[in-house]
Amino acid sequence: MEQQPIFIDPAGRDIHGEAESLRPHGSVAPVELPGGIRAWAPTGHEVLKRLLADDRVSKDPNQHWPAWRDGRYRESWINTWVGVPNMFTAYGTEHRRLRKLVSPAFTKRRTDALRPRIEAITATLLDRMATSPDGRAELRAAFAHPLPMGVICELFGVPEYQRADIARLVSEIFDTTATSERALATLQEVYELLVGLVAAKREQPADDLTSVLIATRDEEGSSLTETELVCTLLLVLGAGHETTVNLIGNAVHALLTHPEQLARVRGGEVPWSEVIEETLRWAPPIANLPLRYAVEDIELPDGVTLARGDAILATYAAAGRDPRRHGGDADSFDIFRADKEHLSFGHGVHFCVGASLARLEASIALPALFARFPGLRTDEASAPADPLESFIACGFGTFPVRLV
Repeated sequence: MEQQPIFIDPAGRDIHGEAESLRPHGSVAPVELPGGIRAWAPTGHEVLKRLLADDRVSKDPNQHWPAWRDGRYRESWINTWVGVPNMFTAYGTEHRRLRKLVSPAFTKRRTDALRPRIEAITATLLDRMATSPDGRAELRAAFAHPLPMGVICELFGVPEYQRADIARLVSEIFDTTATSERALATLQEVYELLVGLVAAKREQPADDLTSVLIATRDEEGSSLTETELVCTLLLVLGAGHETTVNLIGNAVHALLTHPEQLARVRGGEVPWSEVIEETLRWAPPIANLPLRYAVEDIELPDGVTLARGDAILATYAAAGRDPRRHGGDADSFDIFRADKEHLSFGHGVHFCVGASLARLEASIALPALFARFPGLRTDEASAPADPLESFIACGFGTFPVRLV
């Protein structure tokens, strides 16, 4: 890379402004991630879509990232994202093998069967919020977080006493301001916690998906290693709730700051599915996702060549507001937008297996919240909504609201 890289703010204080600053550099821009990691950042929808579906782009650093193979960055924060062996970091036949183990947990039939439980958890949380003595609540802590967290933990049989620790550890993983020492300590702690969960389920299997994965691991001839089992649990438990937390929070914030659009949704003029898709485009739960790697030299349409072994950052926030795809008002939230196509659940072989579950949870949570609290509004007088400190996650760490 000959151009000077653009430094990505670890705290993600201006994710969308930063994405906009990449566009003048062409189809991809050179960036530097925390810890001095160099990568290419696609600047728009079409180039990101092309690279996500390209067989010449890998997610396996052990095969295709020379810097990783040389031992660099293994003691840094990136280890949490690229050093864990599961379908997230696999390529080719290895990816297909690992994905096949998890995909049955998220079929449409199994997802649809969760609807009554999602509705019940939603109702319980809303009842609890309604008991607030001063009519105030912190939306993330009271609703947006415990709903998907409860669903995914029930699905995988995580006991109540472990859920707070898992929530805390996943939050720490997404905090990209953390030092390398803290990031590695977090990874070690979450690994130990999940090893303990596996041991408990192996001793006392239950009707949950962790027990199913363990049974698959323990079958004679199974190719799932113990480390892959634990890291697969980390992936499904982390990605299975944190992204939906941000989807719900971002959608609520978008509607409360666009009251005329909220009124038309609540009046039945626009379905809630349109709110969800526009939120996914406009404020994707994951803004930037590390990393992918060029398996061979890849020449892009504008003449830029990604060299073999170059790292690539998946820039979902930049793609979502790309004016070349969504016009001059791409940075505006508009539920009436005709073209809401987005890449927020990925594209190609790594498309998110939990996309249907996330959409289902949001489609239940949002109408129920606004039906229960029709006077819901932001509580700026108490404190403004506070964005997460992350260039990976796009959402709110705290979101004070008034219920009435």
